[in-house]
Amino acid sequence: MNTSRCTEGFLGEYRIAVVEKAGYGLSGAAKTKRTVENLVNESRAALKALGIEPPYILAPHSYSGFEAIWWANTYPDEVKAVLGIDMGLPNMMKAQAKEIPDEKKRAMAAKSKALMQKIAKRGLLDKLLRNKTVNASGLMTGDELTAEEKQTYEEVYYKNIASEAVFEESILAEENALKAESTGVLSCPACLIVSNMKVPVKALSWQQAAKDYAAQCGAEIHLQNEGHMMYTKTPDKMAGIYKAFLEKVL
Repeated sequence: MNTSRCTEGFLGEYRIAVVEKAGYGLSGAAKTKRTVENLVNESRAALKALGIEPPYILAPHSYSGFEAIWWANTYPDEVKAVLGIDMGLPNMMKAQAKEIPDEKKRAMAAKSKALMQKIAKRGLLDKLLRNKTVNASGLMTGDELTAEEKQTYEEVYYKNIASEAVFEESILAEENALKAESTGVLSCPACLIVSNMKVPVKALSWQQAAKDYAAQCGAEIHLQNEGHMMYTKTPDKMAGIYKAFLEKVL
C-alpha cells in the first residue's frame, strides 16, 4: 500500500501538488525499500490517486534530485521540465563516494540518527541545538508562518526527526544517484538554483558540481549565497526565476 501523501492547490496560473514521501510530513512509515524506483513510483501513485495526471513539472530538493532525473528519463512523457531547488546530482555523489567509504558513511548516519533520537525527547539538548534543528530554516522565528502553522511545523518536525525512511534514503543516496546516472543526463528542460552549501568533499564543491552537470544537460543555472534551505530565505526571487524560465521553455 502506498504511504506517500499528496496535497494540492492553485498558485496563480499554476496548479501545485506537494507529495510528502513516506517518513516525511504527515505521511506514514515507509513500507518499501527507499530505492529511487520505489520513491518515484509511490509519488506517481499519490498524484494519480488525486486525479493529477501527467505531464508534470518537477521541483525536487536535495536527494529528490536523483528521483527527478530517474523519473524524467524513465518516463519522458510524464515530465515537461525540472526546477531544481538545490537538488542532489549524481556527479556530486560520485565524488563523495570516492572520499567517504561506505562503512564510514553508515557510521556517520548512525551517529546522526542517535543524536536525532536524543533531540526528539525535547530535553536540554533539544533547546541547545534548536537553531540547528527545528529552526534551521529560520521559519520558527520568522514571520512567514502563522502561530498555528508554526505549531504544525514543529509537530511534524519532531514526528519525523528520527524517521527510518529518511535515514535509509541517506544510506541509499549513492546507489540511487548511480541509478539516476545510468538513465543518462537529465533529458528535459531544467532550471537549477544552487546554494553555497558546504560538503565533506575536497575534490568538488557543491556549486561546481552543479555547474558541471548543467553544462552536460544544457540546464539554466543560478547560484545563490544562501544555505541548503534557501527557499525560506529568498522564495520570491526563486519563484521569479522559475516563472521566467517556464515562460521561455513551455
